[in-house]
Amino acid sequence: MHSSARFLIEFGAIILALGLLGRFAARFKFSPIPLYLLAGLAFGEGGLLPLGTSEEFVAIGAEIGVVLLLLMLGLEYSASDLVSNLKTQYTAGLVDAALNALPGAAMALLLGWGPVAAVVLAGVTWISSSGVIAKVLGDLGRLGNRETPVILSVLVLEDLSMAVYLPIITALLAGTGLAAGSLTLVVALGAAALVLLVAVRYGRHISRFVSSDDPEKLLLVVLGLTLLVAGLAQQLQVSAAVGAFLVGIALSGEAAEGAHNLLSPLRDLFAAVFFVFFGLHTDPASIPPVLLPALALAIVTAGTKIATGYWAARRAGISAKGRWRAGGTLVARGEFSIVIAGLAVTAGIEPSLGPLATGYVLILVIVGPLTARYTEPLATALTEWRRGKSASDTQGTAQNAAEEPYEVG
Repeated sequence: MHSSARFLIEFGAIILALGLLGRFAARFKFSPIPLYLLAGLAFGEGGLLPLGTSEEFVAIGAEIGVVLLLLMLGLEYSASDLVSNLKTQYTAGLVDAALNALPGAAMALLLGWGPVAAVVLAGVTWISSSGVIAKVLGDLGRLGNRETPVILSVLVLEDLSMAVYLPIITALLAGTGLAAGSLTLVVALGAAALVLLVAVRYGRHISRFVSSDDPEKLLLVVLGLTLLVAGLAQQLQVSAAVGAFLVGIALSGEAAEGAHNLLSPLRDLFAAVFFVFFGLHTDPASIPPVLLPALALAIVTAGTKIATGYWAARRAGISAKGRWRAGGTLVARGEFSIVIAGLAVTAGIEPSLGPLATGYVLILVIVGPLTARYTEPLATALTEWRRGKSASDTQGTAQNAAEEPYEVG
């Protein structure tokens, strides 16, 4: 069969399958992300029907999907909102790092993998998936909730921390000297600071430049600018996701509203492709040998992420329900965790690290949308049950006391 015809058939089948899975998920009112991942497993290495010619296009589409998810997330907030939240939530970033990086490091040391692998696995368990969480927030209609800025602050602090972490881990894996590693770190931090400064100080000028009454021109300019900034950020060792998020932050007013309406369908398409791509590169046969440690790590760090979100939202004055929603939403791990593990696998430091990280991320990227939806109702139901039980016990004690006969001395 001609390669272009095979590509069209394969990619068309993927998109059709995603559409049907999305309908199925909507009918039962849950996020389609776990279904997209399972579809990727079915079409990937070791799956039922491995893809061929369309895999490279899917890989590029997956990168665009992450960029668009973060751009759309940034469009929801202004630069002043971002700076204010970062100033008030930086301690949440420190708590997040401590609670979620330490379990990964401890697991690597318990398995005897050494200190470098411990630093790698700490990063895998620390960073939540901005792409998955952005999709979940949109699916659940929570972009306007009071706890959402707290969630975004934690995510942005994590993504900005990657500008420090990735150069360090790259230097450790490569065994480069302190001077070379420090230079890479300085360049990455400078690039992140520059993009943030431009977004905050010159956001109005950027919006004026981008704004257009013609939807076609607006779409092309916003999409081109976003991909350009994301690519430059990636080239400078800063996350492409951070660059895309800051472009969204820089846009405001009519430009932001128009871009949001035009880009929403593209975001949904490429975001679905991203989740499929993640599953494509997971060989199901590599997961069972490391499933138990991956499951133990997932259980522990799901709890620590919920605790992180709850604490951060409580500190911001959010109600109890919002605190549980914030904690449950932060559970998912994804793109950064796989990138970090991929660096270690390429360096060849520990053969089992890649499969364990894949199994761990796969568990939490499936569980994450479920905790985002159900943590708050479960916590509320448990709280009401305990209150009811406490009231019942108190009433029973009072009744027993009333029925006890008095002894006449």
